[in-house]
Amino acid sequence: MSDKYDVIVIGAGPGGYVAAIKAAQLGLKTACVESWTSEDGKSQVLGGTCLNVGCIPSKALLEISHKFEEASHDFDMQGIIAKDVKIDLGKMMERKMGIVKQLTGGIGGLFKANGVTSIHGHGKLLANRKVEVTDKDGKATTYEADNVILASGSKPIQIPPAPFDGEYIVDSEGALEFDEVPKRLGVIGAGVIGLELGSVWARLGSEVTMLEALDTFLPAVDQQVAKDTLKQFQKKGLNIHLGARATSAEVKRKLVNVTYEDAKGKHEQKFDKLIVCVGRRPYTDNLLAEDSGVQMDERGFIYVDDTCKTEVPGVWAVGDVVRGPMLAHKASEEGVMVAERIAGHKPQVNYDCIPNVIYTFPEVAWVGKTEEELKSEGEAYKTGVFPFAANGRAMAANSAAGMVKIIADEKTDRILGFHVVGPQASEIVAQGVIAMEFGSSAEDLALTCFAHPTLSESVHEAALAVDNGAIHVANRRKKK
Repeated sequence: MSDKYDVIVIGAGPGGYVAAIKAAQLGLKTACVESWTSEDGKSQVLGGTCLNVGCIPSKALLEISHKFEEASHDFDMQGIIAKDVKIDLGKMMERKMGIVKQLTGGIGGLFKANGVTSIHGHGKLLANRKVEVTDKDGKATTYEADNVILASGSKPIQIPPAPFDGEYIVDSEGALEFDEVPKRLGVIGAGVIGLELGSVWARLGSEVTMLEALDTFLPAVDQQVAKDTLKQFQKKGLNIHLGARATSAEVKRKLVNVTYEDAKGKHEQKFDKLIVCVGRRPYTDNLLAEDSGVQMDERGFIYVDDTCKTEVPGVWAVGDVVRGPMLAHKASEEGVMVAERIAGHKPQVNYDCIPNVIYTFPEVAWVGKTEEELKSEGEAYKTGVFPFAANGRAMAANSAAGMVKIIADEKTDRILGFHVVGPQASEIVAQGVIAMEFGSSAEDLALTCFAHPTLSESVHEAALAVDNGAIHVANRRKKK
């Protein structure tokens, strides 16, 4: 038996590595187990899906492709002449990987600085809070801990009609590695990941067709915002088919032949590449021994309470393997909460104030309730909307599409939902998160002074509009 730890974390993604660092900072003897191995098989890779093949590399490609699209199509109207703009795909991918390596390497430095022991291998929870770690050579070592945090993350869902082949039919990871721009790109799933990846390749010249089985576009988003978003994406060249269920995908003569059905019947279409983005599932493969005592539901999620405790004393689970949205920042907050609870503190994650973001252009971000949710719950509410088309800073930046929408309780004026589609929505939504975290009213934002000219003035105006007090846009007519 090796040394005993106060805390062993299985998984070094955003939930796991943050939990390990926080636990060590709180004076707990901590180890973090991660199986991800470098391409040459010689070293451990930290950071999980997010840093290696998810959040970070996709945002790098989104940023680069957006700059390319601007230079190719939008500079001339601003008086900037840029002729024959080209993209060097190789350099673009090098830039992406450079960012990934810098950040993942940084985690190793943080582990060292905070005294976290990094263990390379596949972690498996045994009975009595023992963790078996199997290295790349098949050698197993057992460790013991007072507390174990399960943070193994998630992986893409594969659907029977379109099995991955790693070359023509790929998941979100494969879509970050194309060595040339596909002429015709198919995307199954018009959710967050599909829209982001579809946007990258559309900007670089692909003819993108997206097949979404649901009849509603972005059903989790406030539908006033979602409808405006759909219009903006269609203007950007994304060909989005709703109510379109893929029934088969077969590679013939280096083309993917896709069959799908919608309200009009059966259709066939050919693509050079097909990305399948229909969601993710918890990664719990060989994570739990039969006698570990930890329970999972029928979809593979680990049962936890509001503080991420499992049914086994001293065993916790955070991030994508538990209920709630599969978001890196949600996983990190849960990791911090668990570490602090192990240390004897009593923090709580406010799940009502977790922001969601789609990093397209325009960006889409939201926190709290949608109008549809409040209607179904029978809650009385009021709304204020302000378009970026009336915002001077947005116009100056040639980014005047979209809006800010605030939903408040009709009686108390407390902010219930905050929704943005437009430039820097991912940054602007933080204002809504902070306001809701402190229980602010729409009037609180309306009485706050915002700098001029800024995009954030749209938040101010939307708050004013909640009670028909917007200055720079016509207000709703008051009922007589």
